[in-house]
Amino acid sequence: MNATEPRRRWWPRSVRARAALAAASTAAVILVGIAWWVHRDVQRQGTQIAQLQAVQQLNTVVDQLNAGVVPVRRSIVPYEVVATGRRTAVAYGGGMEDFDPGTRHVLPAPTGQGSPNVVRLPANRGYNPGIANSMAGGTYQAISADISADELSSDKLSALRVAADAKLRVYVVVLPHTAEAITKTTDRLLLRAGLVSLVLIAAVTYFAVRIGLRPVETIRVLTASVTASNPRERVTVPATGHEITALATTINTTLQRLDNAAAQQRRFVADAAHELRSPLTTLLASLEIALAYPERTDWPAAAATAARQTRRLQALAEDLLLLARLDTRAPTADPETVDLTALTARLTEQYSLTARPLTLTCDSTAPAHAHGNPAAYERLLRNLIDNAARHAAHRIQITVRNQDDWVVLTVHDDGPGVPAEDAERIFERFVRLDDSRSRDHGGTGLGLAIARDLAHRHRGTLTLTPRTLGACFQLRLPRASDPVED
Repeated sequence: MNATEPRRRWWPRSVRARAALAAASTAAVILVGIAWWVHRDVQRQGTQIAQLQAVQQLNTVVDQLNAGVVPVRRSIVPYEVVATGRRTAVAYGGGMEDFDPGTRHVLPAPTGQGSPNVVRLPANRGYNPGIANSMAGGTYQAISADISADELSSDKLSALRVAADAKLRVYVVVLPHTAEAITKTTDRLLLRAGLVSLVLIAAVTYFAVRIGLRPVETIRVLTASVTASNPRERVTVPATGHEITALATTINTTLQRLDNAAAQQRRFVADAAHELRSPLTTLLASLEIALAYPERTDWPAAAATAARQTRRLQALAEDLLLLARLDTRAPTADPETVDLTALTARLTEQYSLTARPLTLTCDSTAPAHAHGNPAAYERLLRNLIDNAARHAAHRIQITVRNQDDWVVLTVHDDGPGVPAEDAERIFERFVRLDDSRSRDHGGTGLGLAIARDLAHRHRGTLTLTPRTLGACFQLRLPRASDPVED
């Protein structure tokens, strides 16, 4: 059995239960800390109260002795007055006799060696000063004060029944029962209040999280209802402005992107089928006519038509495969440093020899280096030059220059140009502003779309810049540092 299975079995799965358990656990730690602090503080203050009562009783007894009055036995704390030369106590009270029944002298008489602050009282189960009887036989704190008999008058001495040379000592026992009783009572109250608080905190947290998660459950149900046949379903955005609102907005944005991607895919498939159907129809028709009338067929012309349509199919298939690879965002090989000026000059020379009568010029000679795939850069530039060659009247001008951290390449033709409202539309797939003429010249409607995707893949941009004559495409690519020659 996996070691984590018991923990998973006992650990709640519900977010509400987990939040309630976490809140209760955190509150328990905090309440325990507060309870411990209150316990120590109440105990300290109770001890101070007991000491204050003992001091008050001591002062009262001393005043009474100085006045020659025998203190009464009724007292809130135990006390005892002893004197040298006496076998019994001068006075006692507050339950002092319960410490050692049958004797009138519990505490020692003064010896002239100072006053003790702790005394050992004899054990007696019958001792019960009103709080607890388990304290008998323990060590108690006692405070005392000494009185010399020679400071008292003879009538006072006779009232107290002590000798003239005697020395009196007043003991007052500091009982911890009051502090302990208050502390125990406080502890019981804290325990009850803590348990009730934990239950309330857990319950409030549980229901608060449950209420807070209701919009999430609604979002989950609506999101689950989104299917391929019903992709336009959207979740309701709460007007509260909290995190659930951000979640709903993000989900709606994601659903909209998925809807747009699905619509684009459907449109792409339809356009690709349409593009494939046109050359296939032409190819099939020419072959069927040739086979139906073989004796009247110009076979070289039929073969040339079939070859031309086959080349169109091949070019379209290659463009579709390239777009599929670009859409997958597959990692490319390690980038190389490519001199775009040299690449443009080579392509210009090739097109000058094979293209229809056009003047292609490359006005740049300074090296312009960029990181990337040389084959991808060549395909990008060929697509731009092919597009310009299909629409140019007489001239195509290509410029390459370094501009700060960018390499800027422009391809400008003297054709009819592109309307401003179609400046972005021409980069969409299978878009032709002059559909029939583009097909006649072998265009697939994918060249500019592929060129822009390649530019973006190399962290660049491809845009159509306004011109009074013709169309001017501007390619911007991050500039690479010039390689160091050996």
